[in-house]
Amino acid sequence: MLERKITKVLEEWKNEDKKTCLLIRGARQVGKTFIIDDFAKKNYENYIYINFELMPEYKKIFDGNLDIQTLIMKLEVTFPNINIVPNRTILFLDEIQSCPNARTALKSFALDGRIDVICSGSLLGLYYKEVTSYPVGYERVVDLYPLDFEEFLWGLGIKKEMINYVRECFERIKPIDEYILKQLSEQFKMYMLVGGMPNVVNEYIRTNSLAKVLTMQKAIVENYLLDVVKFAETSSKQKIINTFNSIPAQLSKRNKKFLFSEINEDEENVGERKYTSAMEWLKDAGIINFCYNLSEPALPLISNIRLNCFKVYMRDTGLLISMLEEGTQKAILDDDLYINQGALLENVCAEEIATRHSRLMYFERKSTLEIDFILNIDGKVTAIEVKSGKNKQAKSLKSIIQNYKTVTRYMKFENECNVYKDKENIEHYPLFMIMFI
Repeated sequence: MLERKITKVLEEWKNEDKKTCLLIRGARQVGKTFIIDDFAKKNYENYIYINFELMPEYKKIFDGNLDIQTLIMKLEVTFPNINIVPNRTILFLDEIQSCPNARTALKSFALDGRIDVICSGSLLGLYYKEVTSYPVGYERVVDLYPLDFEEFLWGLGIKKEMINYVRECFERIKPIDEYILKQLSEQFKMYMLVGGMPNVVNEYIRTNSLAKVLTMQKAIVENYLLDVVKFAETSSKQKIINTFNSIPAQLSKRNKKFLFSEINEDEENVGERKYTSAMEWLKDAGIINFCYNLSEPALPLISNIRLNCFKVYMRDTGLLISMLEEGTQKAILDDDLYINQGALLENVCAEEIATRHSRLMYFERKSTLEIDFILNIDGKVTAIEVKSGKNKQAKSLKSIIQNYKTVTRYMKFENECNVYKDKENIEHYPLFMIMFI
């Protein structure tokens, strides 16, 4: 079984004295149900499981009054073999987006405290109008992403002591053993190809077959499109599909800024107003990440975000690769990491950063200066560049050093590179160390 970092979040939540309800949000097939189900079985004597998509008849439990006494009586009569014992009982409401009243009822459960409640959901934004009262202050929302590179290494059997050694080298900016550097660099390439969808990772570990991996990835992408057909409003279906299908081409441009005008070349009057809802649908589904441009690389970064200027990255790089032309897998295996104008390298780094930071941001000025990512790390505005082995220049970082004194830390992640700091104070790291950002 794959070890996931979110398990620690669940354990800490269980040990809280006064709990809110926990809502795990993420894309379909990212592992929500499996992780929560395993946690519930291991940590509670009494476990009630309701999947509102597979068991739609249970939505009736949440019709009518939502006071706690009524809810508990309904649960007791529905599940007579389950004893509801305080601190020993958990209720898992899976696919909660399909039962808006259950979302409203979370306040009653949290105030009462007898039952620990975990929910999971995809496409939560689809039903927001049907939730009569959101349990603000009574639910905690946690995003579950595909496996990050560290979790991928755990799945391969790489010992945590080894990863901690590499982490120490990152933190102290000191070189790592060359053999370990080469091995982890190769595994990072495989991570780009396989991605972090749990079933895909398990298949790769079991068979070591990239052909089977690609087949599974294409099936997941197809299922995402089927979700659009099944759940999106009729007027939005084609817009969402067109937007989704345009992402690989948008990322393959030299300037990766997302342009609404390039979603559908055969359509006139393509604009932000027409396609914004389609973008939000994909984001709410947990499929994409936004990376916003900054007007200035200065604290507080959030005050400088330009909401109308952004890049769009896939949350899983393996899925992005499956959407590209045939031969992409082989090109990466042959060390052509700058394929598609470096889109895949940027995407995998964005994927890693997004699991640890609330926002992705970049800085561009007149197309002559572009920093791939800008982050606030320990109170320092940090400029991050991602480069392939064929492109060692750091013109943008040098320009930032010379012209923007608000930026005080500079990091460059590149292929075929060990850890060091150069005379211009730029920190250099191998690509896989992005997992420590």
